[in-house]
Amino acid sequence: MDFANVASQLNAGTILPEGIVVLTLLGVLIVDLILGRNSSRWIGYLAIAGLLASIVALYFEWDNSNPLFFAGAFNGDNLSIVFRGIVALSAAVTILMSIRYVEQSGTALAEFIAILLTATLGGMFLSGASELVMIFVSLETLSISSYLLTGYTKRDPRSNEAALKYLLIGAASTAVFLYGVSLLYGLSGGQTELNAIANGIASANLSQSLGIVIALVFAIAGVGFKISAAPFHQWTPDVYEGAPTPVIAFLSVGSKAAGFALAIRLLTTVFPLVTEEWKFVFTALAVLSMVLGNVVALAQTSMKRMLAYSSIAQAGFVMIGLIADTQAGYASMIFYLLVYLFMNLCGFTCVILFSLRTGTDQIAEYSGLYQKDALLTLGLSISLLSLGGIPPLAGFFGKIYLFWAGWQAGLYWLVLLGLITSVVSIYYYIRVVKMMVVKEPQEMSDAVKNYPEISWNLPGFRPLQVGLITTLIATSIAGILSNPLFTLANNSVTDIPTLQAKTVDTTQVSAISTEQTEGP
Repeated sequence: MDFANVASQLNAGTILPEGIVVLTLLGVLIVDLILGRNSSRWIGYLAIAGLLASIVALYFEWDNSNPLFFAGAFNGDNLSIVFRGIVALSAAVTILMSIRYVEQSGTALAEFIAILLTATLGGMFLSGASELVMIFVSLETLSISSYLLTGYTKRDPRSNEAALKYLLIGAASTAVFLYGVSLLYGLSGGQTELNAIANGIASANLSQSLGIVIALVFAIAGVGFKISAAPFHQWTPDVYEGAPTPVIAFLSVGSKAAGFALAIRLLTTVFPLVTEEWKFVFTALAVLSMVLGNVVALAQTSMKRMLAYSSIAQAGFVMIGLIADTQAGYASMIFYLLVYLFMNLCGFTCVILFSLRTGTDQIAEYSGLYQKDALLTLGLSISLLSLGGIPPLAGFFGKIYLFWAGWQAGLYWLVLLGLITSVVSIYYYIRVVKMMVVKEPQEMSDAVKNYPEISWNLPGFRPLQVGLITTLIATSIAGILSNPLFTLANNSVTDIPTLQAKTVDTTQVSAISTEQTEGP
């Protein structure tokens, strides 16, 4: 077989965006090797340029007529394009907020960005992986890079502790997930491609076997760890508190998006014959996540721990769209993750700015902040109110879309629970806003009283300003001008084969019912 035939079968153009990220990663390492410490000013911008170029390449791959790469191991369909874009965009914003933070911690910026780009690469491949080996390799690339990033500030004992806890729990969840997919491999007769696994299980009439149920539960456990859903959330609060703040900003958006992409791909392709079973399991996870995340967040005194429990609760809200298992449900998930990217990263940018200027992340220390830093107060207030679902911000429309999709699918009590827990979440979000805005001058915290003079000309602060203003504007207008995002989310799920099959089946059932009603 000649090289041309091999190249045509590989269809390597499908992974052009990932190829750009690889070249960017190599460029970062080479520039750092040549220029040394003097390269730190340019490495961040080089990485951001590469990620933006990757997003542009994703745009030109939309509606690709031949999206399969490497004999079906990777699927570059519209669904994967959106999730890969979310991962790449979250990495670009993370680099903006990390330049000053990493330099101030006394660690090397080039290595940090290189590991972050590796995690991005793993997340992008995981978003489109449709073969067990590809899924596992992508998952481990993302996971191991995340462990390294969590413990990157080696001089901080909290970072070391967070990395160790993350590694141990992550290794256990990976082992459980691997056992689940190995069961799928065996039950399907030695298949590794997801569609072939589904066909093998269906042809062997194993849809109700105990092995399929065990494989389903173990696979969901691995996915639940990635999206930080209760009860697989044990790592989240400690890692959020101890890890470098830019790292948890990426984990809260990029890693979570890749986890949901994996969940959609696995559940709709491999487990359509046990739909009721996985819906039941995810309903339990959604209830636990919404209740535990929002209730425990009420008692937090650290901003980072509060955002950790908020992240758990947000995963519960997004799971409503997954449980709905309809085109509107999956589209609502994608739309919410798109707006969640902006509002969550806006909040983390503000937390980083405040910690750089004051050295603390305690909620009480934000008291009276509006009198010293109006922009930071505005950014944090808008992001928290959007996370709480206050209209007309982006988070409000995202939750409305999720709840509407759940209601249309008959998930009435789950939607009502989501509404109740959303009201609970508004309390702890508004508590922070009240702390910053309502306090009198004499009630200022010591950190705010000693707040340094605001200067964006200091090294590394200009990228933070760009990131803050960009995410703030996006959070403010994404709800009001949401039609393009709605259209993008809806178009990205139209080519999910299982949803198309359900639509055909529903049409056929309706036609048969009509014929029976009309009679011969």
